[in-house]
Order: sequence, then C-alpha cells, then structure tokens
Amino acid sequence: MQIHRSGSVLLTGAVAVALAVTALPAAAQAAPSATAVISEVYGGGGNSGATLTRDFVELANAGSAPFEVGGLSVQYLPGSPSAGSQWQVSELSGSIAPGGRYLVAQAAGTGGTVALPTADATGTVAMAAGSGTVALVSGTAPLTCKSAADCAADTRIVDLVGYGSAVVREGGGPVPGASATASVARAASLADTDDNAADLAAGAPTPVNAKGETSGGGQEPEEPGPTEPGDVRIHDIQGTTRVSPLDGTSVTGVPGVVTGVRASGSRGFWIQDTAPDGDPRTGEGLFVYTGSTAPAVKAGDAVLVSGKVAEYYPGTGTQSLTQITAPRFTVQSSGNALPAPAVLDARSVPGRYVPSADGGAIDALPLDPSRYALDLYEALEGSRVEFADTRVTGATTAYDEIWVTVKPRENPTRRGGTLYASYEDQNTGRLKVMSLDPARPVPTANVGDVLKGRTTGVLDYASYGGYNVQATELGTVVDKKLRREVTRKQKKDELAVATYNVENLDAGDDQAKFDTLAEGVAVSLSSPDIVSLEEIQDDNGAVNDGTTGSEATLKRFTEAIVAKGGPRYAWRYIAPENNKDGGEPGGNIRNVFLFNPQRVSFTDRAGGDATTPVRAVDTWKGVELSASPGRINPASPAWADSRKPLVGEFVFRGKPVFVIGNHFASKGGDQSLHGRYQEPTRSSETKRIQQAAEVNTFVAALLKADRSAKVVALGDFNDFEFSPTMKALTKGRALKPLIATLPPSERYSYVFDGNSQTLDHILTSPGIRRPDYDVVHINAEFADQASDHDPQVVRVKVGGGFWH
Repeated sequence: MQIHRSGSVLLTGAVAVALAVTALPAAAQAAPSATAVISEVYGGGGNSGATLTRDFVELANAGSAPFEVGGLSVQYLPGSPSAGSQWQVSELSGSIAPGGRYLVAQAAGTGGTVALPTADATGTVAMAAGSGTVALVSGTAPLTCKSAADCAADTRIVDLVGYGSAVVREGGGPVPGASATASVARAASLADTDDNAADLAAGAPTPVNAKGETSGGGQEPEEPGPTEPGDVRIHDIQGTTRVSPLDGTSVTGVPGVVTGVRASGSRGFWIQDTAPDGDPRTGEGLFVYTGSTAPAVKAGDAVLVSGKVAEYYPGTGTQSLTQITAPRFTVQSSGNALPAPAVLDARSVPGRYVPSADGGAIDALPLDPSRYALDLYEALEGSRVEFADTRVTGATTAYDEIWVTVKPRENPTRRGGTLYASYEDQNTGRLKVMSLDPARPVPTANVGDVLKGRTTGVLDYASYGGYNVQATELGTVVDKKLRREVTRKQKKDELAVATYNVENLDAGDDQAKFDTLAEGVAVSLSSPDIVSLEEIQDDNGAVNDGTTGSEATLKRFTEAIVAKGGPRYAWRYIAPENNKDGGEPGGNIRNVFLFNPQRVSFTDRAGGDATTPVRAVDTWKGVELSASPGRINPASPAWADSRKPLVGEFVFRGKPVFVIGNHFASKGGDQSLHGRYQEPTRSSETKRIQQAAEVNTFVAALLKADRSAKVVALGDFNDFEFSPTMKALTKGRALKPLIATLPPSERYSYVFDGNSQTLDHILTSPGIRRPDYDVVHINAEFADQASDHDPQVVRVKVGGGFWH
C-alpha cells in the first residue's frame, strides 16, 4: 500500500505488503427461497427453429403473500464468462401475487412467429440459447461474481439458475437441455433446493405473465365477482391484534367503500366499512391487493370483495399489513360519501410508543390504542385519517415523501425538527406523508416548514418508515425560511478542526456535488485548519476493478474549495485493501485528512499502511506516533469489513495535535423502531462498541505517555450520544463528547424518519480546555442536500488554555 499525499508533497515509495489470501467458501448455496424464484429461463427466442420471437425470464412467487420486486433486478451472465464479461441488468417494478407469475421479456431475434404475452418488465439482453446464468438480485447494481462460490457468498442474490454448461450455478451442476426450442423450467411445486439440476428441467417454453396470459393469448377464466354481502366484515378480518384471525382464509362478499386507489407500484385499493362495530381495537379499513393490474375502481365506489386474507410483511422484522389478495370484486354503486376520517393530533395520539414483548414479536399482543401510539396506528391501518397544521420534521425526499409531527410540542429542536433524545423517549407524533395522486406530489419542504390546513388520506404501513399517510388531500406548505448556517471564522491563535461526511464522493460525481460540498467547507465551515472527511471513495467509485487510490477525487474536491474562496488544502490518507473496508462494493471508502499548510503542518512518519497498527511512542520530546498517518489496530476483528480510523500528528503554533478520523460500522441490520420486535435489537451496536474500545485504548496509550496530550477524535460514529458506543469511547474519561456541551435542542447532525439525532461527534482529551464547538446545519434538514450529514467544527484558543 502507499501513503498518499497531495501534489505539493512528494509521494513515498510503495510499501511492500504481503496480502493475506482469504479462502473462499466451498460451493455452499444461499438458503432456499420460499418466496420469489426464477421459474423459467429461455434464451432461444428468435433463433432458427424457434417458435417464440423473444428470450424471456419468468419469475414466480411460492409464498402466501405478495412479493415486491420494485428495486430488484434480473441479471444475466454468459455461461463461460471471460475476464471482460459483465452481468447485464434488467430492472423490475411492481410485485408478484401469491402463486403468481411475472414475465421479463428480453431481446428479440429474427426468427419465430409467436409473440410473448404482455411482459411485466422488459430488458434488452440477448441471452444464449444453450448456456448462461440468470440471477434474481436485490438491487440494480451489477453483480461482480463470476464463480459459483463467489456468487453463493453474495447476499444480494435471491435466486440463481445456471443452464447448459454454465460455470455459475446452484448445486452440483447446471440444468441440461436448453436450446433454441427448449427452456429450463421449475417444477409446478416451485420447490427450491438450491440445486439447479434437481429443481429445473428442459421442455417446451411456456411463458406466463402476471395476468395469467400465455403466449397464445389465452388466459385462465376468472370467477365472477360477488353479488351479495357475505358474513365477514372488515373488523372481523382486522381483529384485535396485529395479525388477522382469518389469515390464510378465503372470504366472500366483504362490503366497503373505496377510499383510495394506488394505480402504480404495489397496486390495489383501500376499502372501509361504513358500519363500524364501535370497538377501537378492530380496524375498519383494509387494503385490497390487485398485483400488477391497475384496479378498475374509484373513491366513493361501494364494492363487495372476495379473496384470500393475507398478512404481508414488507421487509425483514417489519410489522405486517393485512390485506385481501387475488381479489374478485363487484362495484355496486358509485359516488358514495366517504367515512369520516379519524383525527390525529396531540390529544388523540398516546404519549407511549409501543408495548414491550421483551424483544419478541408483538404480533399477538392485544391492541391498546388508547395507551400506545403504534397500537392506535395499527387499529387505523387502512382507514381514513386527517391532521391539520403540522410541522415538517423530515424534508422532502427524492421519493416525494415528507415527515411531519402531529404533536408540535413533542421534543422540538431549535430549528423546527423533533429531537430523538433516548431509546425510551420515542416521538409518537411522527408520520410519513406521500401523495396518492402522481400528478400532485408532495411539495418541496424543509424541516420546520408547516403543512398548513387539512391533510387527509389513508393510513398505510411500509418497510421504510412504518406507518404513513397516503394522502388524497394535501395541506399547503408554508415556508418558514430555514437557512443554512455559517460558523464563525477561527481567530489567528485558534486551531479549527472539523468533520464532514461527504456521502460516497468519487471523481466520477457531478461537478455540482463537488461545488456544493466545497462551499460547505469554504463558506459554512469558514475554512477550518483541519477537515476530517468520511466517505471518500476510490477514484472510480463503485466500479469494482481493484482501484484503491483517491488522488483524482481529492484533487477535484480541493480545487473546488479554492474556487469557493477557501485555501488550497493538502491531504493525507491510507488507501484500504481492496474491498476490505465495507461501504458500497467496489467503492473502497476511507477517511481522509485535509489541512491548510499555511496554518498547520503535518508530521509525516513512514510505516503507515492498510495493515500495520499505529502505536503511541514515548520519547524524551513527548509522545509521538510510530507512523503518521497510521491506522488503529487494523487487524482487529472490530474493523472487519469496516472503515479503520485514520490517525495523524499535526503541529499548530509549535505544538503537536493528534487527530483521529473515524467512521464506525453502520446501523444496518438493526431492528426498526416501528417493527414487530419490541424492544428492537440493535445488533450492529456490538461491533461499534468493539470499535469504540479500540479507539479508547489507543487514546489511553497516548495519554499514558503524556497525560496532557492534545487529542481530537471525530467523525461519523454512527451512534447516539446516549448509546453504549459512546460510553465505551469515553471510558476512563479519556475523551469528552462535545455534543453534550450544547443545549439539548441543538444536539443533532442527522435526520432519519423525522427524528433529528446525532451520529457525528467531536470528542477531545482532558488536555484540551474550553473548546468552542458548533454543529453547522447545512444538509440534514434540507430537501436539497449534498450529503445527509451536517458537518461540525471545534475551535480551540491557544492562549486560552489549550496548551499548558
């Protein structure tokens, strides 16, 4: 590995490093799928002798609930991939009904006479007739694996089929027999044992789309819709817990009035009973899922619905959404009045968030909507609700969503958000809002703005954010003129040290992103002396080709800072081992120091690389680093697949300063606040506690050598000020978290699901006295943001007791 430096300083020679080779797993497969599978693959479309004109991939849902494919992709790799072979991607949308099919049309040839049925998704991949690999993938980024073992280890792969002589396949061998006239198809049972040769067989191609249509234009006849009300009402289906007592049961003639229609994505409509039973626990609203078919109903239609009751879990660990699937329905009349909406406000929404199940599932607990906010929302699932004059607590997203609070006085921040202050004190008034009318999306709003007037819609539940309002009537956004902050300039005898997560910056990003981030450094942060950056990627970003350097990225960034009126920063970093530091695959994320050489100097000591631990060295002149820049114990299991802290020794006004740039493991994998498991398990916390202990041990070594050593530890620690991670980081009072010096209403740097919270921190050693600390709010609260994190800065006055 090389120690990388700015162009103003000569590069050191390459340091020889013996890279450890990690043994790949044996040909193990992912767990067999009980939901979506690849049911048929045909690459002979349009070939000589073929009947069908196009290639296709057919998916099927072996589960009992709809399977969302929005955001997933079908990908193809040649059967014998070369070094230059790439996975070709076809993006998907919509969902697959229980037991249903989903057809992905691919490239057409010049032969054949019969068209496919109307495809549910269309790609342009020319698949080989005799040999190839098809994967159903969570996400749309191209796969990079080219062997069975590597693909088996890629958790993004939902299902995989290798046919012919394919190198990449599941099990002992690929499916034989594919040709211009034969596809490979899964058995009617849709069984998935993760052995392609056992699960699929060759035969005549039989493509079926989500409507049940075949290539001959036929369709299985549908049963007629109900004509008389049945004995079951919506409140019977919803029941008094989160799971329907009729889950898995067929129902007939359920009456209701249509209150909202979703014509894209997960299509369907909501119905509500106009004769409620009076029990606040039993919901009167319900979603009718129509799959890929746009429902032929409108608000105000009185309908009778038959179908199967199902509990749909939209994500791992989420609560479920009760719905009717495979519906048949009859419209009895139109233009009916809609049921009155339930009012959500500070009086109706309880102050407690959710009941406890000691970490277990709350599915079977009786609802108590007068006591718990999530119980109230569950009891109103699928029903009409309304609120008025709500404050925006999460800015408009790229998906046209905002977060509001129906409780304006609940934990307010100074700038209009809602503070997340502890694990026990949840914010019960938060709700996500989106529009059901694509022609009238949620308007652009920032935190602190007000959604003035009445907003009405249907209460829904989704994996991202939990309970949300699908608005049929939106209030008007009142701009409260939230402005980006600008911190003061450091004085001549003050050292200014900042941290900024620049969100996966690489040399291929648009110039606009570089310019906005640069303005944040030069203007909003007033050009700090040292800036510790998180999420600098390698120069070609997510391209996974072994590139690890970031010189082009940092050159563009520092030049953009100069263009915005800032100084010409130099930089230091240590490139990670390829794909060993987590983050976006191929991105090789790392921490970087920028520094203004006109104000502060960097002490370069050779020996730092991706695998060598930095040590505190006690010398007659005081404590020094064994290598600068260096990394804290990079071989520790605490840092496996995670960013390693970058340590540097700086000199300001003749005195040494030790800066530690951090980016701890993310919260990915934690159970959600709104999920079915309560209290939620924070599984990712274990790794961050270990990482915090490593940093604390290193700082303790510095202070043991010199108790007055000046240490600044800063960065994206991915955890809250009240977390066990921070307790481990500050053990023995080695470090003081400066966020605690701010008023509570200002303790945040990040906004997630309408909660203003702190993930970024600056901490200082006891030798640093009277620091002047500021979180500079320029991103997290705004709809247009260059990063999802706000930067922070600490200024220390030398003459005011910084050195002693």
